[in-house]
This record gives sequence, C-alpha cells and structure tokens, in this order.
Amino acid sequence: MTRDFDPRTGYDANGRMDPKAYDAILLASFGGPEGQDDVIPFLRNVTAGRGIPDERLEEVAVHYRSNGGISPINAQNRALKAALEAELANRGIELPIYWGNRNWHPFVNDTLKQLAADGHRKVLLLGTGAYAGYSACRQYREDLGMGLRETGLEGVVEVDKVRQFFDTPAFVNPFAEGLRDSLEAVRAQLAGRGDTAGRIKIVFVTHSIPMGDANAAGPAAEHGNRDQNLYTAQHLAVAKQILAQVPEADGLEHSLVYQSRSGAPHIPWLEPDINDALEEDAAAGVAGVVVVPIGFISDHMEVLWDLDTEAKDSCAELGLAFSRVPTPGTHRDFVSGLIDIIEERLLDENGLPRRTGRITSVPGGPWFDVCPASCCVKPALDGTLRPTIAGVDSEVGVPQP
Repeated sequence: MTRDFDPRTGYDANGRMDPKAYDAILLASFGGPEGQDDVIPFLRNVTAGRGIPDERLEEVAVHYRSNGGISPINAQNRALKAALEAELANRGIELPIYWGNRNWHPFVNDTLKQLAADGHRKVLLLGTGAYAGYSACRQYREDLGMGLRETGLEGVVEVDKVRQFFDTPAFVNPFAEGLRDSLEAVRAQLAGRGDTAGRIKIVFVTHSIPMGDANAAGPAAEHGNRDQNLYTAQHLAVAKQILAQVPEADGLEHSLVYQSRSGAPHIPWLEPDINDALEEDAAAGVAGVVVVPIGFISDHMEVLWDLDTEAKDSCAELGLAFSRVPTPGTHRDFVSGLIDIIEERLLDENGLPRRTGRITSVPGGPWFDVCPASCCVKPALDGTLRPTIAGVDSEVGVPQP
C-alpha cells in the first residue's frame, strides 16, 4: 500500500488518512428501545419518511414486545464501550469514549453537542458495522455529516471515521472459536439421537439488503469477480477465512444465506432467506446445522429473534440439530483488535504514529479511511445527497465536510 500522504489533503492514494492528535472517540450504533413505551417511537425513527402506519409497525414491534420492549443492543453497546475504555487504559491511551445512536437515545446529535460542550474538537468515529455498504458504513458517515450541520458544529468539530474491520483477525477469530464449539454441540445432539454419521452443514448468515444497495457498494474486483457484488464477496471471504482456522470443519458443506429482509415486496433483496434455505437443506438430507451470524458484531434483536427464535424453530420443525455461534460482542480479541484499528489513526506523545502497520487477514482489506466520492451512494427520498464525513468530494478532491 502507498504510504505517501498528500499534505494538501491528509490522505494517500489508497484512502488512508494521516494519523492525528484526536481528543475523543465516538462509538456510533443503530440504537434500540429500552421499554414498551419506546417501541413504536423507535420504529417511527427507523422508518422515518416512508409513511408506514403504526398498525404495520406493530407487526414488527412483537419482536421487541416479546422481550419486554427492550432491545439488547443498547446494553451491548454499553458493555462494548466499557471494554474499549478498559483496553485504552491498559495501553495508556487517554481518550474518552462517547456513544451516540441513529434511532434512539443517546442520539448522535445530542452526543455531538456534548462532545463540543466538553471541549473536544477532533473526534474519531467507530461505527458498529463491519462491512462496506450503505447501512454499515456510508449511513454512519451521513449521520455525522447531517449531525454536524444540524447542530451548527460543522467547521467547529472535526469527525473522521476508522476503517471497516470485516477483514481483521479481531472480527474473524471470535467466530472461528465459536464455530469449533458449535460443531461439537451439534455433533453431540446428533449422537444423542443415535445419528453419529449425520450430515452437518455450516450456514453463514448476514443481514439481507436491497440489490440496489449491494450493487452501489461496487463490484468485487479485488476478489477476482466483477459479476458479484462487494457486500456478498466480503462475507464469502470472511467465511472462507473462518473455515481455514477450524480443522474440525474440513469437508463440511457451507453456504451464505440472508435474514431480516424488510421493505416493499417488489424491490429485490439478497436471497435466499435462511428459513427457506433450511427447508432445502433438510430436504437434501442435512441432519444438523451450525449457524454463524457473520453479519453482526453483537447478539442484538435481529440475532435473537430471526436466528435464536425463528431459525431455531424452523430447525425444530424440520428435525435439524441446531447451534448458533456467538457474535464477537466483547470477546477479548475483538475488543483488543478494535483498539488496534483506532491506534492506526493516533499519534503518540512524541507526535509519531502509534501503529505503522495495518493488520488484515481477509482479501479486500484494509478498507478506506477516506471513501471514494461514489462509494455506496444512496440518495435521500427527495433525490438529494446528504452531507457526509470521511469521504472525498468529487469536485474538489478533498475530504468532506
């Protein structure tokens, strides 16, 4: 990778940004309700601008209502924030971590105001999406671009973003560890049925997205396949790396499937859905499945409902042994690796880069610090483009905003 920084822009030809003296970190996530009264207001925020009536939102609300109206995602982000703070302290890095959400308290705009009130001016954003794409990357960049404008902090507070981390051992290693354990669990279930020779399949799963969003992320040129969208290719590359670390998986079938499709039925989304795929697997003679949720960093509602409830129930009805691999959460390797990625962007006490190398173990990485102008573009409902951070303005060729 080219290491020559352009002094006019502060980033190199590969979209890597020059380390800076940041004074705070912002952990940004999706957000979720924390009580029954929060559920519909939260879902209104998620679907804002789409004109979806509350009666339809109640159909989705059952996922949260069955859990007391509480999404686990906020508690998981609090735990991740605490774990990251502890790792920073262990390394002697004195940077406060703030937390802001897209759809529920604490909202990003409120957090930006607090950052500014506390005197912070150079902020490094850590989003909780691992892959390239609109929802996992660009939407966070838009959240902060819009937030700075709406709060009047544009030009006052500077926010940059760390790279996507799908390619790092931090993300891959916890899944490999969990796959070993889940394979053992499924084999034990089958042995308990007297079926020691039953076929086991490894089912990698991620969030489905509209085909338009998948194509906007770009073709998978770096994976040698220009006909495959980048989102799918990155997940397949992660799955391959996980399998390479688990000898116990040698010779087993595996597939990539999708979950949590939403939106208008006439709009094509990535397929197959996990429940449809499980039916086909059972019909083909598979006896047990290990589900590996490689699209997610924590066991939030879509994991608990779509996998631990619906997919697990599908397996019970189909007679399939089932085990689901945990997401990284606060796994020691994940937390340590995220701080490694943050250190790539920091200067030490002598004004020198804290970390000169970039760890990557999956084809397609390391990803950009500063994204190309056309990266994952998705116009607003009125056809306009939202302001973003950590991107290149195509007209002037400098970072936004």
